[in-house]
Amino acid sequence: MGAVTVGTRAQVSPFAAFDRASWRALTGSSPLPLDAADVRELASLGDRIDLDEVATVYVPLARLLHLHVAASRRLWSAQTEFLGARTEKVPFVIAVAGSVAVGKSTTARLLQALLAAGPDTPRVDLVTTDGFLLPNAVLESRGLLARKGFPESYDRRALLRFLADVKSGRAEVSAPLYSHHAYDVLPGERQVVDSPDVLVLEGLNVLQAGGGAAGRVPDVFLSDFFDFSVYVDATEHDIEQWYVERFLALRRTAFADSGAYFHRFADLTDEEAVTTARGIWASVNGPNLRSNIAPTRSRARLVLQKAADHSVRRVLLRKL
Repeated sequence: MGAVTVGTRAQVSPFAAFDRASWRALTGSSPLPLDAADVRELASLGDRIDLDEVATVYVPLARLLHLHVAASRRLWSAQTEFLGARTEKVPFVIAVAGSVAVGKSTTARLLQALLAAGPDTPRVDLVTTDGFLLPNAVLESRGLLARKGFPESYDRRALLRFLADVKSGRAEVSAPLYSHHAYDVLPGERQVVDSPDVLVLEGLNVLQAGGGAAGRVPDVFLSDFFDFSVYVDATEHDIEQWYVERFLALRRTAFADSGAYFHRFADLTDEEAVTTARGIWASVNGPNLRSNIAPTRSRARLVLQKAADHSVRRVLLRKL
């Protein structure tokens, strides 16, 4: 089975579209290296996913990524031979983008697990851009705490330096760590990335092209360092509903901890919690999605389009 034909000849698209059956047919004979317990552990809170979804969507995607990684290695080898001098092989970088609550963290963790279980058991590291958020004290001083997650709330220079160092082949590059419990960057805490074969970078705005000072277009974009990119997509209506459901679940779990940043929400009634969650969506997450995140969807190499039940209904793959 091949790609699904979309539209007429006049409606040319840079993407080939696959429905679930067509995409699953690409699994081949690849074994499923995860069990149900593994999938439950990798899934984000509220992201409904099972072994069948992994086999249908993520195993073919992992196979495709293995092909890209292998092709990158062959090109590196050929270039090294052409130059007559050995250069260090740098990590293959995969970006995973999408809205809050859309399931991009689950996608990133699944890709890390599936790629690491693949041929030659490559070393695969996962870094989230949350660690590159400016500390709350800095955001508050700049009047940006209510815009946390917007492009201007990140230390974009530090993130660019991190990726530049990774793609330069530098050993032991480190990234700051973030605590969702404390809702802040952890002072002095770092994650060391030491020359992995593959680096998965997950974040809201990783595909964004803007961000230059005083409206100036930056000389370098994050995407300049990506070898492959995935955008996790769904309708805003569905994502908002998932966000509300996750907020209600967190109110019963993480928010119940007296040390949690959002502990003040723990005693809300169901009605109050829904109203609060929808208010946060309307003032922060919705505007960020519409203005900054969704416009980057067309820049991805592959788009996973989700249905209301969280299942991926269609895959869009950029043509070569």
